[in-house]
Amino acid sequence: MYSHDVIAAISTSLGVSGIGIVRLSGDGVIDIATKIFVSPKGKEVSSASHVIHHGFIVDPDTGRKIDEVLISVMKGPHTYTREDVVELNCHGGPVSLRGVLGVVLANGARLAEPGEFTKRAFLNGRIDLAQAEAVVDIINSRTDASLRAAMHQLQGELSAKINEIMDEVLEVAIQLEATIDFSEEDIDLLPRTELNSKLEIARLRATDLLSSWENGRVLREGVRASIVGRPNVGKSSLLNALLKEKRCIVTSIPGTTRDIIEETISVRGVPLIIHDTAGIRHPENEVEQIGVELSKKSIFEAGLVIFVVDSSEPLSKEDIKVIDELKGKRSILVLNKSDLPNIVKEKDFANLLKYKRCVNISATKREGIEELEEAIVETVFSGKAGLADETLITNVRHKNSLVKALEGITEAQVGLEENRSEEFVIVSLKYALEGLGEIVGKVTDRDLLSRIFAQFCIGK
Repeated sequence: MYSHDVIAAISTSLGVSGIGIVRLSGDGVIDIATKIFVSPKGKEVSSASHVIHHGFIVDPDTGRKIDEVLISVMKGPHTYTREDVVELNCHGGPVSLRGVLGVVLANGARLAEPGEFTKRAFLNGRIDLAQAEAVVDIINSRTDASLRAAMHQLQGELSAKINEIMDEVLEVAIQLEATIDFSEEDIDLLPRTELNSKLEIARLRATDLLSSWENGRVLREGVRASIVGRPNVGKSSLLNALLKEKRCIVTSIPGTTRDIIEETISVRGVPLIIHDTAGIRHPENEVEQIGVELSKKSIFEAGLVIFVVDSSEPLSKEDIKVIDELKGKRSILVLNKSDLPNIVKEKDFANLLKYKRCVNISATKREGIEELEEAIVETVFSGKAGLADETLITNVRHKNSLVKALEGITEAQVGLEENRSEEFVIVSLKYALEGLGEIVGKVTDRDLLSRIFAQFCIGK
């Protein structure tokens, strides 16, 4: 259990803006608001719920007006935390916001811990743990696709699937418990083959969810991609084309790019952390040597490599040198300078490089860029489309708990098939239920909750 004391925090960022919000929640929050709020028309803030009043925040000790505000009073349980909540819409300057917060804290509230408002929403049963974690994902979303995936979780779609699996496992556990408790009574119990069939449904559902992890992780965290090739093939021009702005210096002089240039872009909903690298060749000086080594390191760490070749020139030893660095990497072959007569074609790479897609482009004229973006999405998501509109596992904690649940379900199935004792099978089922319960918060401990809500900002 926890205390329902009044917590308060600035819920908006501390930069200068038109509006800033100080949020309060807990027992006695309306009493605090009554002490510090003065309405020019004599309105009582406690008169009604979900009503906005105009007035001033005043320091009761000095009578000094701190800020002109709009105050919203929302009485529980129809609030974010299911407690009484007050929100003070202040002017968005850091000095005024801190002044208002200071008066609030001086009159009975305490400063909220990171994520404490959402933690109270969870503890009071308004949302489960998976939905609470989705709040952080919404705040941290990098693209529309990652936002949609997080919204599906906030709306309880992942929780519903987890609860379906839990129901199947729990029904089998109840049947086995009844077999033990009422072994001498005439009760119709399901045979082990039917119990195993129910567990197989649960196993398939859990496996299907777990298989979404890699795609979900990509939507949440993004993909590290490196643009590589020998010098002067158009790597920087390609990055500029993808960014739709001139971010990189482009010249006809080989070796212009000496360092790694990193940008994060959204390619059709996929967050792409993309590196423009130095051209890989035999370095002519120490500075270029460092750039080449950084390029090789970028290839090693990349989840996707975009290999750029100048299609207007014959393949060189330097191209082959880059190809040697790409073995075993997930890559897209880009034949650049398609606006010039083509000397190199895709067939020339048949025995040199394994790649997912080949795309012909002209980076300087931005021709073929849409096709390249399509190739990136297909390569990252293995040809699947519309993944943001599916229920995905995007959180490593959920993934690990699902693995645990699958282990328990599989072990229970083996126990049923080998005719092991009911007690033995029930132990495995409880292990599975524990893993599933960890995802939605039916099985929690204080340390776990502290770790989860520590990821939140103060005021959420």
